[in-house]
Amino acid sequence: MWQPSSALLLAASLLAALPANADGLYTKKSPVVQVDAKNYDRLIAKSNYPSIVEFYAPWCGHCKNLKPAYEKAAKNLDGLANVAAVNCDDDANKPLCGQMGVQGFPTLKIMTPSKKPGKPRVEDYQGARGAKAIVDAVVDRIPNHVKKVTDNDIDGWLSEDDQSPKAILFTEKGTTSALIRALAIEFLGSIEVGQIRNKETVAVEKFGIENFPSLVLVPGGDKEHIVYDGELQKKPMVEFLSQVASPNSESAPAKPKSKSKSPKSKSPSDDEEDSKPTDSSTEKVVPDNAQEESKPVQPPTPPPSLDVLSTVELLESSCLAPKSGTCVLALLPKSSDSDAETPSPAKDALASLSEIARKHTQRKSKLFPFYSVPVTNTGAKTLRSGLGLSDDVETVEIVALNARRGWWRRYESDGTGYGLAPVEAWIDAIRLGEGAKSKLPDGVIISEKEEADHDEL
Repeated sequence: MWQPSSALLLAASLLAALPANADGLYTKKSPVVQVDAKNYDRLIAKSNYPSIVEFYAPWCGHCKNLKPAYEKAAKNLDGLANVAAVNCDDDANKPLCGQMGVQGFPTLKIMTPSKKPGKPRVEDYQGARGAKAIVDAVVDRIPNHVKKVTDNDIDGWLSEDDQSPKAILFTEKGTTSALIRALAIEFLGSIEVGQIRNKETVAVEKFGIENFPSLVLVPGGDKEHIVYDGELQKKPMVEFLSQVASPNSESAPAKPKSKSKSPKSKSPSDDEEDSKPTDSSTEKVVPDNAQEESKPVQPPTPPPSLDVLSTVELLESSCLAPKSGTCVLALLPKSSDSDAETPSPAKDALASLSEIARKHTQRKSKLFPFYSVPVTNTGAKTLRSGLGLSDDVETVEIVALNARRGWWRRYESDGTGYGLAPVEAWIDAIRLGEGAKSKLPDGVIISEKEEADHDEL
């Protein structure tokens, strides 16, 4: 009977059969930290920060293609999380790679601290291989040790162990940012960190806060509070709080070593090889001079279909009401119901959106809804016209819009079609608030009176 341990042994044996190459893909100047079997536990497993670790081989074409995006993600996550890489071609690292179940390159795994020290929760990263998607996935997993404080509990919270220092971020936002979560991790166990909304007027007046956001340090005891007047960046904020407590150096995100062996010189052709963008595929680990055994390929489980807005009323109440949030709509052409075996842009668009929705459901990450709008819905033609899109019912359109904030954005295929990678990159940009948005034209969003009429019906 096939046991999980057998899979680990197979992975280890395949990795052991690879030629040894200690020269890694990332240099000492790279923002990506090179981790090995000796320091993995200290830098990754025991860290209070989340980590994303790439298990790679220097000869892997997909690994080379991932490198620019991965290094960009590392720069954006500096001070917030560990972004590391393990060279599975190095003999010393092969047992670690086998233990982690690595069977292809590159393999990305996210490690999130758990209640058991040194035993993080490990999950395979299944998202897009772009910097934005990687950053978004890791930021979602930064532990939140920040207490949300209100007027009702401010006095009680301050009086709890009133000799211990506390830090308070006064903000207009209801969400807890990655920066303040990282700050709480940095001083975990020494400074309690809280967050107070600007609408909590009693707390705001108590500390004399006039500008938002503002960081306040309450040293404890009878000492007066101190308002931070520097930049809202982690390093100076850590220095500010360090006047009452030392940061947890062991929990801080790992940094690249200042001294390391110089990488082996490469010819220009090495960098140019595999330079063309590819899908986020993973190269299988195959021993030298061995041919991959052919195995029957099991068809993947089809992704769920999108919810259908089949009537004008459904379209308006779901996405075009004055208070509607972000929606992504696939405006289908007349031919979308043709032979299921015939490829078409509409089918590609629906398949890509369905797969993206499935990924986020699996990761339990928040995502705005996706809908398909058939051509039989008369509201689709009206919406096309209102947005200035082609009224050609043979053309599929993907649009995102937010009625509450008054913007919309159209997916431009630019010859790339409606495949998963470009559509997912477009969705990621919307999630991260990047890219240009257009103002919704007048008449697209229904009036409050029309919305009330719908409710009465």
